[in-house]
Amino acid sequence: METAAGTVPLRKPKAGRLPALPPVDTHYNRVRKRFHLAFFLIFVALPFSNLMRFDIPRQRFYFAGIELWVSEFSIIFFALMFLMFVVAASAIVYGRIYCGYACPQMIFSEWSVSVEKWAADTIRKRFPKWPAARRKVAANTIFYAILAVASVFLAFVFTSYFVEPRDLMARLAHFDLVTTGGITGASVTLITFLDFTLVRQGFCKTVCPYGYLQGMLQDQHTLLVLYRDETNACIDCKKCVNVCEMGIDIRDSPYQIECVHCGDCVDACEDVLRKLGHPGLIHYSWGEKNTLALTKTEPWHHRWGFRDAKRVVILLVLLFYLSGLAVALSMRRPVLVYIAADRSTMYQIQPDGRVANRIRVKLANRSSKPVQVTLWVEGLPNAELAIVPNPVALAPGQLFENTVDLRVPLWPGAPSVNQIRILAQPSDVKSPDISELTFIMPSKGN
Repeated sequence: METAAGTVPLRKPKAGRLPALPPVDTHYNRVRKRFHLAFFLIFVALPFSNLMRFDIPRQRFYFAGIELWVSEFSIIFFALMFLMFVVAASAIVYGRIYCGYACPQMIFSEWSVSVEKWAADTIRKRFPKWPAARRKVAANTIFYAILAVASVFLAFVFTSYFVEPRDLMARLAHFDLVTTGGITGASVTLITFLDFTLVRQGFCKTVCPYGYLQGMLQDQHTLLVLYRDETNACIDCKKCVNVCEMGIDIRDSPYQIECVHCGDCVDACEDVLRKLGHPGLIHYSWGEKNTLALTKTEPWHHRWGFRDAKRVVILLVLLFYLSGLAVALSMRRPVLVYIAADRSTMYQIQPDGRVANRIRVKLANRSSKPVQVTLWVEGLPNAELAIVPNPVALAPGQLFENTVDLRVPLWPGAPSVNQIRILAQPSDVKSPDISELTFIMPSKGN
């Protein structure tokens, strides 16, 4: 259209108002908050249940309730590789879904924002006649007090992933600010408080490496939140922008680093447009080129995200690591037995005429209950292993290490090299550990 001033840009036509549509069955914000609660409880429970925890002072790694020693590298390797691949695979298949639904940083950041709003609303309703400055001070006081208590609790939980919780509780009760554990707890508390009062979602926008990793791993079939307006139904109400925790406009692009694909904009768009008779323009989609939103009419493996051969391979690799971890855990013996000959001296002649070889014995109870280990010798007549007491009692996590004599009477025609076996039978294991070694005796010429 031409005017005296020149060309006037034409606005795109808007879809007309139609009878209102019924509300959608799924509200992603409600679902997400339930996931937040579930993952928060998991985050708190993991270190106390030893389902997954590093114990740095004791050099232990707990996985699935099993106490692993640092020396058990193969099992720790499979456990860490499995967890790392779960993170990478979820980014490839489900995009930023972890950030929006399970990430502790996002959960606690949103919670701190909610607490701040709650404190301001509560003071405004209870004390409407107060000056605005006084209401702000009162609201901030309540907010910071709640955040201070929460920071101590969250710092305690986080530090419990690396220090035994009971030991940490004792340090907290005595306000320990001198030892390494106490200084670490105080530092984490301060960082947590500053994070949830000042940084919040800013961490996700600028620092978090996982967001950038997901941007590199996603492909044309990765789950994302997509805006598509083929019917020109958008009324530019900006509710999708107002509800966004990250403060972005999803209409600009689904690949913005700030977008965590939480689905709040999906709910907002559906809520507004359905009242005008139009379905929402924002939805979850398996890739930008997919013309359909998530639908129950697709095959089950498509609905779960396995839409091509690449994702099937990812699942197989994930199962491989999980199987390797399961096999390694099933073959693990709860009591570590190490028996070897000490060849600093070949043999000794005892005052009673018996021949003795020095034997290094190392027993480690890697289980969560006390055990007794009985040791005996096969292949050497009348042999005596001078270990007292026998059986050896081991408390959970206890290490027994000693060098003892293996004595035997010298008999006529005894060979100088004797192949023997030393067996160690833990009380909670059906079959003994067998160590094969040699027993040295004087040669016939001596």
